[in-house]
Amino acid sequence: MSCEDLVCARCAHPVAEGRCPQCRAARERMHHHGLDGTTATLVLLALVALLLLSLALNHLTGA
Repeated sequence: MSCEDLVCARCAHPVAEGRCPQCRAARERMHHHGLDGTTATLVLLALVALLLLSLALNHLTGA
């Protein structure tokens, strides 16, 4: 679903036009994918996993 398909309950205009604060907020939520925090968390988890893997390999090889 996209904001072009939605009609605002407050002003009865398409949300894509952003005529009122409700429309603009809804349009922002629709276009904001929310991956900013998730991406940083995934990168951090990947770095921790690589650290643990390198420690495990170091321990197994006895170096």
